[in-house]
Amino acid sequence: MRLSEIVTILKGDPRADRAVPPTGYTARLTLLTAAAMAFLGVFALALSLATGRLADRWSSELAQSSTVRISAPADQMAAQTEAALRVLRSTSGVASARPLDAAEQLALLAPWFGPDLPVETLPIPQLIEVIETRDGYDAEGLRLRLKAETPGAVLDDHTRWRRPLIEAAGRLNALGLFSLLLIGAVVVAMITLAANAALSANAQVIRVLRLVGARDAYIARAFVRRFTLRALSGAAFGTVLGMIAMALLPRADPAGGFLTGLGFQGAGWLLPLFIPPLAAVIAFWSTRLAALRALKEIT
Repeated sequence: MRLSEIVTILKGDPRADRAVPPTGYTARLTLLTAAAMAFLGVFALALSLATGRLADRWSSELAQSSTVRISAPADQMAAQTEAALRVLRSTSGVASARPLDAAEQLALLAPWFGPDLPVETLPIPQLIEVIETRDGYDAEGLRLRLKAETPGAVLDDHTRWRRPLIEAAGRLNALGLFSLLLIGAVVVAMITLAANAALSANAQVIRVLRLVGARDAYIARAFVRRFTLRALSGAAFGTVLGMIAMALLPRADPAGGFLTGLGFQGAGWLLPLFIPPLAAVIAFWSTRLAALRALKEIT
């Protein structure tokens, strides 16, 4: 879209504008479609951004931590725990290792068994939290060393948990991006249909304009301007509604998981503002192509 075309669209031509109906079902259809698609576009964009953040967080958090679980008789638990800690602290790639106390293990089990679980009277395995360095450690080598020193120790490096979660978040991210493309395709289709309907309804006016010397490019420009402005205003309204709806969602809460983090953060609130101009660009080219093609068929 050239600068001169943008100026023409904004300025308009009252004589050419009379060829395009200012009201009617085509006007309402364009406004409603643009508003609805922009509203859905805000949510699709928020979904894509939220799942991207979620995948990054899960990847970084789970990749930097692991757990050693020690199952042993009560009289051997302390000795095996100390042996496992010696192995861990002497392992390259392990930044720190510490056993979880009874209160921490109770907090982990509380969601399933309640806060009054008597941890001290139950044969619950001892858990050791392992924090990795940036380079990480050799998981298979560490498993062999733990097996030799502490037979009751089992290393869980969270790989089996991390991979499905990250893959799921990645697929949701791709789904959000695909939804944006699908929304754009629907806008193109609906605006093209509305423009064709408006051109067909005003075929007689177009013939008169041709008789007085109007060129097809001049006539098409009027349709392009009207439908571009309709799409812009409708998309702006839908974007504002979508941003208000996103602002009313619950704030990010660790206890609420993914659903409470579905929204924009920081500079991300500026991204929906690109939806109305993008809708205007889509409407411009869709209407232009549809108008020039339809005008060739009107004799």
